[in-house]
Amino acid sequence: MSSYQFRADPAADATAPVIFLFHGTGGDENQFFELAGQLLPGVRRVAPRGDVSEQGALRYFRRTGEGVYDMDDLAQRTRAMTEFVREQAGSASRVIGLGYSNGANILASMQFASPDLFDQAVLMHPLIPFAPPAADFSGRRVLITAGRRDPIAPASATQVLADYFSANGAETQLAWHEGGHELRQDELAAIQAFL
Repeated sequence: MSSYQFRADPAADATAPVIFLFHGTGGDENQFFELAGQLLPGVRRVAPRGDVSEQGALRYFRRTGEGVYDMDDLAQRTRAMTEFVREQAGSASRVIGLGYSNGANILASMQFASPDLFDQAVLMHPLIPFAPPAADFSGRRVLITAGRRDPIAPASATQVLADYFSANGAETQLAWHEGGHELRQDELAAIQAFL
């Protein structure tokens, strides 16, 4: 059993769709819980808390600098989170992932390692500074949202990630806004339409 602290709805129906919510650096399991309820009323929500502290800010894996990931730590924590998702998803009819920033990065890392894990994924402002392995995302849907002037997740890196998912068979959408690393209303509208 993986041992994350998390917030979840009681599983009223084991086969109901479930959405996993992954917060950004410095967020916690509450960051997207209410929002997910508004975006997808009636869906079961599961929000794990990152178990890495970076000067007091919660994250899902270690890094040595901005955009410089501890790849061994990322691999180990990806395995642990994948196990957690499989345990919590159980026999859900649809498994959705939604992550922001560091949360989008752990979500993408799980997708690379286990392409069958999520039916749909929303990656908000991800940064993947490495080449992911080839994978089969046939039948999977991915939405990436991003700011064209994001100082943390450059637009060029976002485009490369979207191209990767498309090339590997995912139905991929990319929603831009003109700002930076912040979440904007039109972005949330794109997410709602996608879900």
